[in-house]
Amino acid sequence: MSDVEASLARNDTLPKRVLHNEQVRGSEIGFREKDLGIWQSYTWLETAEQIRALACGLAKQGLARGDRVAIIGDNRPQLYWAFFAIQSIGATPVPLYQDSVAEEMQYVLQHADVRFAIVEDQEQTDKVLSVMDQCPILEKIIYEDPRGMRHYKQDFVLCYADVQEQGREFDRVNSDFYLSEIAKGAGADMAVILYTSGTTGRPKGVMLSADNFIESSLRLAEMENLTSKEEMICYMPMAWVGDHLFFVQGVVLGFTISCPESGETVMSDLREIGPTYYFSPPAIFESLLTSMTIRMENAGAWKRKMFTYFKSVAERVGVDILEGRPVPLFDRLLYKLGDLCVFGPLRNNLGLSRVRIAYTAGAPLGPEVFNFYRGIGINLKQLYGQTECSAYACIQRDSDVRPDTVGPPANACDVKIDASGEVLIKSPGNFMGYLKNDEATKETKDADGWLHTGDAGIMTDEGHLKVIDRAKDVGKLNDGGLFAPQYIENKLKFFPFIREAVVHGAGKDHVAAFINIDLEAVGDWAERNGVSYSGYTDLAGQSGVYDLIQKNIAEVNKGLAFDSELSSSQIRRFLILHKELDADDGELTRTRKIRRSVIAERYDDLINALYSDSDHISVEAKMTFEDGRTGVIRADLAIRDVQTFTPLREAG
Repeated sequence: MSDVEASLARNDTLPKRVLHNEQVRGSEIGFREKDLGIWQSYTWLETAEQIRALACGLAKQGLARGDRVAIIGDNRPQLYWAFFAIQSIGATPVPLYQDSVAEEMQYVLQHADVRFAIVEDQEQTDKVLSVMDQCPILEKIIYEDPRGMRHYKQDFVLCYADVQEQGREFDRVNSDFYLSEIAKGAGADMAVILYTSGTTGRPKGVMLSADNFIESSLRLAEMENLTSKEEMICYMPMAWVGDHLFFVQGVVLGFTISCPESGETVMSDLREIGPTYYFSPPAIFESLLTSMTIRMENAGAWKRKMFTYFKSVAERVGVDILEGRPVPLFDRLLYKLGDLCVFGPLRNNLGLSRVRIAYTAGAPLGPEVFNFYRGIGINLKQLYGQTECSAYACIQRDSDVRPDTVGPPANACDVKIDASGEVLIKSPGNFMGYLKNDEATKETKDADGWLHTGDAGIMTDEGHLKVIDRAKDVGKLNDGGLFAPQYIENKLKFFPFIREAVVHGAGKDHVAAFINIDLEAVGDWAERNGVSYSGYTDLAGQSGVYDLIQKNIAEVNKGLAFDSELSSSQIRRFLILHKELDADDGELTRTRKIRRSVIAERYDDLINALYSDSDHISVEAKMTFEDGRTGVIRADLAIRDVQTFTPLREAG
């Protein structure tokens, strides 16, 4: 066996895994996408050929080992193939969020020293072109979708298909090049640079190796009995570690990855594919439940009664049945009837009829929402991790799923809580370091290999991890009571009328809140109650809407009163913001995490009003519209007090 053959046989990089799939399961479907309403399928044999052509084409264009290549666009097989083509010749892919504005892209393109950018379409081409003058290392833009690109005559703007054709010609002349380049790769090599969301400052480039992802994929597969027969639909941003782990796992195990036609068609495409394996952040599950609730409220009386009745059956025994615990025969028969009439059609409508395992991660999911999905027979579980540990370190087990924890440590992962209450992780997925930031690397990954997550948490007596909040965000009220903002915000977001919440209280006498309403849910309420409105700002200011939110916050306060640690964190005052918090305005990250420092600075006058005797405040604020235009919103915001409850320890 030659040195090249020996290296390829080790399967320790993703391009080597692609070659393995080509040899072992060449006729099986590797990737699938919906284009113009028709599903297009690519076998592993076809996938390997497409990747080889692109890799050789990139080499022909001058891409060299050690270079960085940006990948920007929606989920497309061609863009996923770009990851492996880039890695094949020793370069490193750097995916960017496709909805980033040009300025955000400019920072990553500069910081990562990107030479080439592979983009989906004209929109992404234009964004990169607009910042190219500030990115002197960036040389070429390669677009995948030729629509609208006819009049782009720059010699550095190239068509993806043309680069592949150049690659096929290059390969015919240099037939040994491709395999010898792949053979030079090793598991310890950097496989990708994923940028953090940047909640407290500029995003950091997380360097992750092939070993990180391959080991993480294999251990997860071992825990969940995953095989090459799984089907998964990937629709989350490719720049997010969650999506990256699962499409890499598809290559490692050889199962099928499907890409939706667009973000707007995900749900219908999901129903057509019927995946066996599914991953989605909490916001999607919450949004789906909100939509279901709205549809049921608008349904006929008989359907509403049937849904309400069998929903109560699912709440009572659904989780026990899913987890294999004893259930009385009558309840089991009732549940079967509910499955026939309600639960089965619901799962089918969601496209989750065949799902064996569904994950959620990125933020806590409300117990009510979590138990609803498990109650109707979907094996939904939470996993916990971050970009720096290749997406996961804790995973809930099938027979022991608890809504208030993220489960015990996963196989080969160690998790501990240090003296300050911070969660520490040691796992095969722990990152190599931050790009160009040795100081931050040393702060995050200590000499013993422990990853300091920045999360505050506790380990239960049963060995499950319970994450409380970001450690830096946990503070104290003036009376010494614990203040955990994210914990309270997540409780508020469990209600369908509340889309986003930001609570304040550190160093204050009491807790106060900003609320963003959910326009779909509140809009449906307004329609059913004959309330007219002209837009978000008008609806958010309606007295009846304040009544709805006031009741929701009171419910949260009632629950907090039973928590000995957080009873003093009950919300005393709130206002409904005049605009939705937006990533384009810098108030949220691209993964919808709150940028607290930005909000504190931008809305300082509103925060001060919450802690005054005022019952309203006038605002004038700038906002960015979807088409990039900016405008000014003027509104008079009401401020309301909320009912609080006597803490349980005092009442008792």
